[in-house]
Amino acid sequence: MVIELTNKDLTVQFKEFGGALSSIKDSEGIEYLWQGDPEYWSGQAPVLFPICGSLRNDIGFFKNEDGSFHKGQIPRHGLVRKEVFTFEQISENSVSFTITPNQSMVANYPYDFELKIVYTLNGKTIRTEYQVTNHEVVKKMPFFIGGHPGFNCPIVNDDQYEDYYLEFEKEETCSIPKAFPETGLLDVQNRTAFLNQQKTIDLDYSLFAYDALTLDDIQSRSVSLRSKKHDKGLTLDFSDFPNLILWSTINKSPFIALEPWSGLSTSLEENDTVEDKRLISFVNPGETVVKSFDITIL
Repeated sequence: MVIELTNKDLTVQFKEFGGALSSIKDSEGIEYLWQGDPEYWSGQAPVLFPICGSLRNDIGFFKNEDGSFHKGQIPRHGLVRKEVFTFEQISENSVSFTITPNQSMVANYPYDFELKIVYTLNGKTIRTEYQVTNHEVVKKMPFFIGGHPGFNCPIVNDDQYEDYYLEFEKEETCSIPKAFPETGLLDVQNRTAFLNQQKTIDLDYSLFAYDALTLDDIQSRSVSLRSKKHDKGLTLDFSDFPNLILWSTINKSPFIALEPWSGLSTSLEENDTVEDKRLISFVNPGETVVKSFDITIL
């Protein structure tokens, strides 16, 4: 089944597996979304829930009402990215995908949750809206959520990767935490200078020599992928998310991932209790928390 939203500007496709984006084409037929070549990365735009990044040894502890702890095993980027969602056509320009926990999920993330993802196409903009609902009666639910969209880079076949650059909403001076690719963990207290009064950064594969770049202290809530040779590009607006992750693979993959995350991988000084994580979000019983980001094709 082809799940598609289309207008005069864009044709956007989705898949029930992972409830994720699978294609973004403009009116000229140019594909912007990475198409998942396994030589580099088989993913495209996975949904990260209930964690972003990694827990230490993939283990998290959740506080029970009686003061004890529930031990859960949650792999990198969470539990839902390789699960099948339920699809619903909401309107001519909007679709949704919903998932509730199966037995394996509850064993490792002990909450009665519902995750609904609503995609809306408006002109050249695709909005991704995450609706996280806690169906528990008494206990609040901790979570992280994030997007992981990969974009073709180069966008136009005759271009080179180095023909592209990122442009931030604001001039930035920031540092990035040390990453440990083998575990996915971070050391947020061990930092390296990254941007120095810059609004742009040229793309080069050397940027990703030590894995992804975690931008956890930038002021911008918008970043654009642009070419030095033409006007084709895109903008990611992520006002609901405090972190932006930049990633490409070290074997010179023709894509870049621009990832808005509500939280981060476990840092070395943190404990393994999920409720204690830096920037953790909570949903009260019977309530829903909504976070969204926009992808606009230029």
